[in-house]
Amino acid sequence: MREASAESRSEAAGVRRWLAHNAWRLVLLFVGVLLPLAGFVTLADDIHEAEAFHFDDALLLHLHGLATPGLNTFFVVLSKLGYEWGVIPLDVLIVAVLLLRRRWRKAAFAATAFVGSALLNLGSKQLFQRERPSLWESIAPESTFSFPSGHAMGSMTLAVAAVLLTWHTRWRWPVLLAAITFAGLVSLSRVYLGVHYPSDILGGWCAALVWVIGVHTVMFRRRWSLPAP
Repeated sequence: MREASAESRSEAAGVRRWLAHNAWRLVLLFVGVLLPLAGFVTLADDIHEAEAFHFDDALLLHLHGLATPGLNTFFVVLSKLGYEWGVIPLDVLIVAVLLLRRRWRKAAFAATAFVGSALLNLGSKQLFQRERPSLWESIAPESTFSFPSGHAMGSMTLAVAAVLLTWHTRWRWPVLLAAITFAGLVSLSRVYLGVHYPSDILGGWCAALVWVIGVHTVMFRRRWSLPAP
């Protein structure tokens, strides 16, 4: 009886120690996985039911009202950087650098995050088949389906992966700031150009967070699990 009680107290103490040192991981899982997953499911359900979001058209029209030739050029370039001019080359570069440095697991994580995100986005677009906004004729028209935004999802995937890869280095805060700024501006460009609803952007962000943090949790599970008794 005493041995069982001592073992129980020891296990409880071990759990308390783990929580004291790893509370941030639980917060990250909640904020980075559970909340975005709930958000994506809510958005997806409303889109599947063809329900309109009251903020979509209002935000689109507000940004369109701010349009100028200079902003048009700026956001077109940002949009390009959010895909073929920036995100894709950076994805390839990150994986290549990690392979050259023989960081096999990190390279596998990055490749899985980037490729899986792209495939997930393509599959989701075909599943929901949401039409693009048509409030005005865009200067950078798109012909594919709208939800979730590929630019928002791709830029957020790159941002989250970069932050996770550099989190234990002295570069984490500069990378975090740059990642948030880049993903935010790329996503804003898609709404400004009138080729995505704001809800498409939210869906892309949520899907990227769930996917990348989920992959990281699986591939680096020892960092997320309780120590063996």
